[in-house]
Amino acid sequence: MRFNHLVTSVTLSILLIGQQVHAKEWQIQMLNYGSAEQGGMIFEPAFIHAQVGDTITFLPSHSGHNAQSYVVPEGSRQWKSSLDKEYTFTLDAEGIHLYYCPPHLMMGMVGMIQVGAAKNQALIDKKAPRLRSKMALKPERMDALLSQIR
Repeated sequence: MRFNHLVTSVTLSILLIGQQVHAKEWQIQMLNYGSAEQGGMIFEPAFIHAQVGDTITFLPSHSGHNAQSYVVPEGSRQWKSSLDKEYTFTLDAEGIHLYYCPPHLMMGMVGMIQVGAAKNQALIDKKAPRLRSKMALKPERMDALLSQIR
């Protein structure tokens, strides 16, 4: 009986360690200027397809930016970085994070992280147009993000 318990414990430990080793660390730059086709006030990359356990770090590559969640997957908490400060969090649930830069939302500074399956697609479909309506410039960026959801 003890041998079976030991084998089970060791097996679970190996599986957990294996999951941690495979977690990816993503970096998102907050930029005043991207490439010519991207234009100004962007997150780079603007769309990420990640997995539960991956970490996201927002880097204030240029000053005057922060990132704030607008929609998060069920079971995740809303988040907001401080202005001009690096911010890291771990993805803890499947679904889509839709986020923006509060000072530059009207300029179209939005981004999206899909974690595994798009379990909160209905909420994204409902709320994305509301956020898009606040974008005076580059509202097509929201359309481009939505088109990348799998």
